[in-house]
Order: sequence, then C-alpha cells, then structure tokens
Amino acid sequence: MISQRTIDIIFETARVEEVVGDFVVLKRAGSSMKGLSPFGNEKTPSFVVSPVKQIWKDFSSGKGGNVVTFLMEVEQFTYPEALRWLAKRYNIEIEEDAEASMEQKQEEKERESLFTLTEFAKKFFINQLHNSEEGNLIGLSYFRERGYTKEIIEKFELGYSPKQWDVFAEYALKNGYTKELLEESGLVNFKEDNKKYDKFRERVMFPIYSFSGRALGFGGRILQNNVKAPKYLNSPENMIYHKSKTLYGLFQAKQHITKKDHCFLVEGYTDVLSLYQAGVQNVVASSGTALTVEQIRLIKRLTENITVMYDGDSAGIKASFRGIDMILEQELNVKVLLLPEGEDPDSFAKKHSATEIEEYIKDNATDFIRFKVNVLLDEAKDDPIKKAALIREIVKSISLIPNIIKREVYVTETSKLLQIREEVLFKELAQLQKSGDKYHENSNDNFSEGKSKNKPTISVVSPTKEIINVQQTVEDEIIKLIFQYGDLEVDLKNENNELYKTTVIQEIISQFDENELRLSNPLYQSILDDVKVGLEKDELRTGTYFSRLTSSEIVNLASEMMLEKHSLSENWTLKQGIHIRKREEFVSKDLFDVLLRYKILYIDNLIKDLMNQTKNPEIKAEETSQILQQIMHFTGLKNILNQHLNRVI
Repeated sequence: MISQRTIDIIFETARVEEVVGDFVVLKRAGSSMKGLSPFGNEKTPSFVVSPVKQIWKDFSSGKGGNVVTFLMEVEQFTYPEALRWLAKRYNIEIEEDAEASMEQKQEEKERESLFTLTEFAKKFFINQLHNSEEGNLIGLSYFRERGYTKEIIEKFELGYSPKQWDVFAEYALKNGYTKELLEESGLVNFKEDNKKYDKFRERVMFPIYSFSGRALGFGGRILQNNVKAPKYLNSPENMIYHKSKTLYGLFQAKQHITKKDHCFLVEGYTDVLSLYQAGVQNVVASSGTALTVEQIRLIKRLTENITVMYDGDSAGIKASFRGIDMILEQELNVKVLLLPEGEDPDSFAKKHSATEIEEYIKDNATDFIRFKVNVLLDEAKDDPIKKAALIREIVKSISLIPNIIKREVYVTETSKLLQIREEVLFKELAQLQKSGDKYHENSNDNFSEGKSKNKPTISVVSPTKEIINVQQTVEDEIIKLIFQYGDLEVDLKNENNELYKTTVIQEIISQFDENELRLSNPLYQSILDDVKVGLEKDELRTGTYFSRLTSSEIVNLASEMMLEKHSLSENWTLKQGIHIRKREEFVSKDLFDVLLRYKILYIDNLIKDLMNQTKNPEIKAEETSQILQQIMHFTGLKNILNQHLNRVI
C-alpha cells in the first residue's frame, strides 16, 4: 500500500553507507567502504559498500543488494517493513496507494491503532516497573531475585502491571484510546455495568515482538501463589497478535541466529532470558504452546539448523515428538538437547557459565533419530511388539525428510542403532508411501526439465581441469555491461567503417533484435526484456534501476555485478604518478568483442544442431545436401566473425 512515489523518495533519500554503518564498522577503501561481514565470523573484511552506486556486497556469504535488502537480511524485515523503517529514520511521510479500497484503508488504520496502543501499554508497564513504589517492591524485586541484570531487563523491555483494578484502563482512556480499542487489544475487560478492569493486574510483563520489533502483545506472570488464576496469561488473538505465528525473543535473537547459523528452541519466557544473559543469545521460545508450522518457518527464515532444549520430564519429551516431526517436514536440521534431571533451561543457565553451557551442548546435543530411539527403546525394553512399533515410528519420522540423501543417511544410522537390515527399513518406507502416509519426494533431487533445457551447451576445460561454461561467461559479461555501463555513450564503427555514437544498452538491444538472439539464461533474458521495455519508454535501465526492484534474486545479482571485491587505490596516480586506465576506457572494445563472441557461440550451436540432423537415418539425400550447404554458410560466417576478433581458425 506504500505508493511508488514514496518508495522513490525513500531510495533517493536513504544512504546505504549510513544505514549499514549502524550495524557494521566501515572504513574507506578507495571509492568504496569496507567492513567485517555481519552475517558470519571473519577476520579479513569482505563486506563492501559503494556510496556512489548505493549498493553493498558481502563476498563471504554471497549476499548483496541495496539499502532495503540490507535491512531485510540483517533485521529480517519484509520489504514493506524495511521501507517503513527507512521512512521513519529519514522522516519521510508515507503516502498510501490511492488504489487501496476504503475497507483496506480502514483495516490498516485499525491495525496501526492497535500497534500504537500496544506500544503505549508497553511504555506504561516499563514506567511502572522502574518508577513506582509497587513496581519496585514487587516487579523489579522479582526480576532481581531471578538474577536478571539491568541490561537484560532493559533489552527485553520487561514491565509491571499494578494491582489496582483499572489503573491502566483509566490512563489509556484519558490519553484518547477508545473502549472498543482497549477491548480489542485484550488489555482491558469491560463488564455490562460499564465497570472495567485491567486484564494483567499484578503481573510482571513480557512484551512479545514482531520480526521487525513492533510490540504485538504481552505475556504476564502472576507473582502470588494463593490466587485461583493461571500462572501465565497471554494477550488474546487480534488483528496484530497471533500466538501461533510469533516466537518470544526472536526480535532480540535474530541477528545472533543468522550469525551463528543456528537456533535454540525453548519453552518459556524466563528460559530465553536466562540463556540470553548466560551468553546463548541465539535462543527463542514457543511461549508454552505446541510448536506450529508458522513458528518453524520463522526460524527457517534465519537458519536451517535448530536444537530443541528439553528438561528431563518424560511426558513432555514424548509430547515433543510431533514438534520434531514438523521441524523435519519443513526441511530443517534438528537436534535435541536433554538437560540433566530436575533442570530446565532457566535453572541450568543460572548455574553454569557460557563456556560450561557451550561444552554441555557440544557433548550432549544429539540428532533426532538417536533421541527418539533412546526414548522409545527405554519404553519398549524387550517387548518385540513395542519394538516393531518403535521402528515404524522412527521410519515415519524419516519419511518426512524431503531430501532423499538425508533420508538414506538416517536409514543407515537407524539400521546400526536398532540392528535391523537397511532393506527392511527401505521396504517400510515404501509401504508408508504406498499406504498414503506422509512421505515426500524432493523436487530438488533431480534437475527439472526446464532447468536442463536452459542449460548453456558450450563449455571448455581450463588448464586446471576446471570446466568453464563459455556461454554462461559471455552472457555474464553482457549483463554486467548493461548493469555497470548501460547508459555510457560509446563510439563504434558500422559495416562501412564509419563512426557512430550510441549507448551500451542501445547497441546490445539493437544487435539482439536484428539477429533475433536470445540469452539462454532465463533470468538474464528477463532482465534483457525489461531493458528493452525501458528503451521503448526512453529509459536506460542500468544496474541502479535493477538494484531497487523487489526481486531479491535480481537485486543480489546487480550488487554482485556492480561491485568488485578488490579495487585499485587512487594513490597509484596521486602519489606514485602511475596512471591506471579505468574500465570505462575499454567499454567500446569490450562491447564489440562480447557481442561478436556471443554471435559466434550462437552460430556454433546452430551448426551443431544441423550436424545432428544429418545423422538421422530417415533423412533424404536432397535434405542432407541442403543442410550441408547451410553448415558451410554458417561456418563461413563464423570465420568472418572470428577474423573481426583477430582469431586464427
């Protein structure tokens, strides 16, 4: 719903070096800036930012893009969330799309009102915790007794809701929030006689955040033991808060999860706080509910590696099996960590240092197969019927794994653990598939027909035995010229050896149209089609244009092709007096060469197709003669083009 005009203003105003500089320490390196990758641990800077081109590239992870995609990567924002974050940072007023219906606008208005109220409530609870006598004596004392530091309390913005029946309700109403909105948020309940009471009275408060850090709702823990009330209370479902789609601590942990490429999953709020304080910061909680597919997918946006932490309670462990199966089904690599008997993540973290916790995780985290086998074998003991059921249970879990190679590895592992032949397990897998039980074939196990069709056909072997795809390399160069120098004016010669001026984009489109050429890479061809559309509108669409699109694939490609990992320092000219010719000075020659090379490759493919036709036993002599004439014609044309490239055939 953000208008294109607003998006354009955001891109024109926001500075990639300023935004990235909030997360990465950057140092000047020629015309670019460099820093350590925020997506991994490295000692040599490979993260490059170009203030001129307004793009970034992380050469260690392969990620890259513009200022919006950086926020999407580092903060895991959606595209609109990143735009809104930038608009707020640069004080840009967001203009809504005029095409949105009245219903859409009303719904968005209600959502924003709920967000505003929830933020208002969060600040109220924080203020009560720190600045009221009751909050200090009850709420803050509780957190301090649990061993939480000032930094953790502030990091997770913990709060306190007072004992008085309607203190928050009165405060909110006085500040202009309506009865209807307070009811919708679940913060206040109203009775028929118009009496009201705060839902979270006399509880310590745990704000729950969205991926982008907006307060969605609350979890509240009661501190009295002599009342008939649930120990924990959550905000009810509403337009902005859906319990099954949130994970407590995700906002605070997401950068750590991305950097570690690993996530720990626990159950409760205090489990997260204690582990985070102990140094295990890549941790989130399902907030006491059964794990959902939506929650697993939130983690998958950050990493494919997850370790689930459980205490020694056997009933809880057995109940966890379904959650583990769901994680497997979503193609994540899952391990299980059982804590010592009588311990939960909260108590365990309080008793051990970060190093001790890391050592325990390293020594005790196990794959789901061993975990499940150990739990079920202990129950089955020597009962053959129970053991057979155990085997089927394990195989059903393996069948959920989409990747065929992983499935085979786990079958082998299960065979060793249970001392049962692999072929028996594979037969059970086949029976599960036949009976309609959950079983997946991964579409990525084999190349699809479309991919094989698009695969360029010409390749060579380098002196190092590395296979180089020549056609792909040439197509890379064509797109790179468009991205880097598409609007550059160049001097070229026509067939009569006469000079004419044109731009890189105009020449490429002209040559492709005139010779009816197409790129074999479908992504590259779609870019070329887009460039052609721009040309028809008198627009020269270079890398800057493509780096602002919503397609992460194209934006990443643009950053990759527009930024070089290493660049020559200006000191060569300024201090040493050595003139280094810039790439721009060679563009005319590069353009001429790459277009000729592509035509030669194109003709090579035509000749190969014709040669294959002559091998058809059903072909007539006359047709063979015509094909041979075509081959001779194309071979002659290829020789002429090679002469232009100064190649000896």
